[in-house]
Amino acid sequence: MSNTKGSLTNFGKAGWGTILYCLFMFFFYVGMINDGTNVLAPAAAENIGVEPGTIIQWNGYAGMIAVIGFIIVGQINKKIGARATSAIFTILAGIMYIVCGNATSLPVYVIAMVLCATGMMSAGYIAGGTLVATWFPKRKGIVMGYTTMGHNFASAFYVAILTGLVAVFGSIKGGSVPIGIAAIILGIIGAIFVRNTPQERGLNPDNVSDEVYKKEYYTASDDSKEAGGWTTKALLKTKELWFAAIVTGMFQICSVGVMQQLVTRNIRDFGMSQAGALTLMTIVALIGVVGSWLIGAIDQKIGTKKTMQGFGIWYAIALVINVLSGGHVGILFYLSIFMIGMGIGGSANFTTSLPTSIFGRQGFDRVNSVIFPIQGFVTAWCFVINGIVTNVIGNLNYAYLIFAGAAIIVSIAVSFINEYKYNKDHQVEAVYEELEADAEATFEKPKRA
Repeated sequence: MSNTKGSLTNFGKAGWGTILYCLFMFFFYVGMINDGTNVLAPAAAENIGVEPGTIIQWNGYAGMIAVIGFIIVGQINKKIGARATSAIFTILAGIMYIVCGNATSLPVYVIAMVLCATGMMSAGYIAGGTLVATWFPKRKGIVMGYTTMGHNFASAFYVAILTGLVAVFGSIKGGSVPIGIAAIILGIIGAIFVRNTPQERGLNPDNVSDEVYKKEYYTASDDSKEAGGWTTKALLKTKELWFAAIVTGMFQICSVGVMQQLVTRNIRDFGMSQAGALTLMTIVALIGVVGSWLIGAIDQKIGTKKTMQGFGIWYAIALVINVLSGGHVGILFYLSIFMIGMGIGGSANFTTSLPTSIFGRQGFDRVNSVIFPIQGFVTAWCFVINGIVTNVIGNLNYAYLIFAGAAIIVSIAVSFINEYKYNKDHQVEAVYEELEADAEATFEKPKRA
């Protein structure tokens, strides 16, 4: 393997630009759709005249309805490319977020949230995932470690930013406008500067040299280069696709479900002040910045499969410890908070890393168009679980135990997958490394007696 592929930082200017673009899309996704609901849900509920739990629950249903949008966007992404798709739907999300903040009826809010969730999740995961798989097929582990820092930065600062904007403008109606405008600007930047492939910038995938690319990457185009040999029908009949979609979606349930109501839980169940809960969320998220990078680096070093096995156990233990703290802010509580912080960004790493490992970059836009709607549908259940548990029981202990169980199930289930089954680049590199090993063995000098 070349030194460039093993590097954790050598991506080139264009590569770093692509990474930062994906990072900011994740920032807006987590802020708008997940963590920001700590502020948006009660404010929107007050505008509309319903309980906050109702808004949270409908956010979950909106995420499920958005799955239909993911299917449509996946087809659009195949037709017009990740650059245009990400730009268009980031702009759409920005507009719809402003509508969410200004909605005075539940139907208007739900429709706007469906379009906002469809837009921002499609931009970040469908288009962004395609960009990562195309630009960094063998370094997707560490690259996703960088891009998912956007999740953690959002968790650290988004709620505080939105709270400040609401204070400045007097309500969520005005506070949502600057956020929406910022997302629109990001979409415009993407349309101007981002490219679908590294070749459009005169580069090779993973920023490797021409020599390495010819030796260690699949370059033939005899089996439909655009589709990677896949059709949508064939993908839907492939068990690895369903497996990858469901297990990565279940990991997302864990982290999204926790962070979406972290502030509310710490205020209601642990007796914290709002300021204290917001400060703690910021600390958790900043820990998560380190965690995202570390999980990405581990993924790069030992592979996605082993990393997911360890991650599931780690996250389940963190959630169980949090429940065992019994509403008391003590040693167990802070230990669980540290462990949750280290893991919150990691789950999102796998949404692109595992499918890329299994299917490779060839035709990843088609693979992602099928896999992400399934991931999104599974992930959306966290909102429903949180909403129902909040309304029925009044605290989130049982939700946390459900999430912990999901993490353990994934940790066990992923053991049975063939991590590189359809990955052509990996197959070529494996043959090359085998030939090199044979050559070294052939020419090795005999040892003296």
